[in-house]
Amino acid sequence: MLNLRLDAFELPDIRDDEVLVKVVSDSICMSSYKAAIQGPRHKRVPADIAEHPVIVGHEFCGVIERVGAKWAGRYRAGERFAIQPNIAYRGTLMTPGYAFEFCGGNSQYAVLPAEVMEQDCLLPHGGEAFFTGSLAEPVSCVIGAFHGQYHTRRGEYAHDMGIRAGGRMAVLGGAGPMGLGAIDYALHGPRRPTVLAVTDVDRARLKRAERIHTPDEAARQGVNLVYLDPREAGADAALAALAGGAGYDDVFVFVPDAGAVKQGDALLGQDGCLNFFAGPTDPAFSAPFNFYDVHYAAHHLAGTSGGNNDDMREALALFAEGRLDPAGMVTHVGGLNAAADATLRLPDIPGGKKLIYTHLDLPLTAIDDFAALGEEDPLLAALADICARHGGLWCAEAEAYLLEHGKRI
Repeated sequence: MLNLRLDAFELPDIRDDEVLVKVVSDSICMSSYKAAIQGPRHKRVPADIAEHPVIVGHEFCGVIERVGAKWAGRYRAGERFAIQPNIAYRGTLMTPGYAFEFCGGNSQYAVLPAEVMEQDCLLPHGGEAFFTGSLAEPVSCVIGAFHGQYHTRRGEYAHDMGIRAGGRMAVLGGAGPMGLGAIDYALHGPRRPTVLAVTDVDRARLKRAERIHTPDEAARQGVNLVYLDPREAGADAALAALAGGAGYDDVFVFVPDAGAVKQGDALLGQDGCLNFFAGPTDPAFSAPFNFYDVHYAAHHLAGTSGGNNDDMREALALFAEGRLDPAGMVTHVGGLNAAADATLRLPDIPGGKKLIYTHLDLPLTAIDDFAALGEEDPLLAALADICARHGGLWCAEAEAYLLEHGKRI
């Protein structure tokens, strides 16, 4: 396990091919937990991390502070930005939040190195709130997964990329934060299924997902959306029946569970594509897959890890247009003082995304607890009232209030 802690240090002066940024928000990703637990065994963590420690956090958003001479004609101080951390620099896995000593989201300031800049991964963010810029990264991962699906044409050697428009889709383990992003994109993105089944064994998460993305709203978008707890009697039969006996065109598995992979495989119809979205911590993770159906029913498998620049730009554009709203992904808010502990305990903290504001001192706090805690804390009382006016969700108004009135670290 990495020695993950809050520390103070001076950043070096930027070079001509670098950019200095002020980080305002960072949302904690399960991948950061995996990096902290695995250390240099993680594919993205450098072997010399003990000598050159890194800043964790890769879902960050903020304001450009200073621009190196090479980029002066392209970027300006004061502009808001979001980062696409999946930089794919010259075929390496070097990534902000994993591999760079002075570039990560859980910091008040960061130096964007040449690797980030040359890959065009500093993206303008015109949104009202910083947290949407942070959440553009996880949503870009969802968008990338949808784009990474593929289907074939009988008798032709061609792959048609993307989910099947008007098809049948299942999202297994889909009531967590990334699943919520997938539901939102399936309902409001450019290509939609006609049937969307979402399963989860956490009943509270399933009910929350149904409250945020309702079947009535889905129907207005031409989608038959059904939420199912697979542990309930008749759930398997209901899941199969939704596909009309033909199976599903696209199945996404959002949990690293062999049983879920096996179930997803069994749900596929002719030319169905299973996307294993969840990243396991066990490098030997495996699950059975029916190769009879691979041969005779053209079943196939896809896997994506992160999005690319175009996926990130699409997420930011859909936010700006009001077509996607990632607010439902957030369940907890905290300051930089809470980031290390929240990262290390992430699997044990219920709920969705944990949002960190890097210039504030605030214990990690569930939005649902604002009202009760607000009896003794005026800041949380005000945030509770604001979130209540927004359906119990985090929002730009709550963020602005917190940034103005929160305790500085």
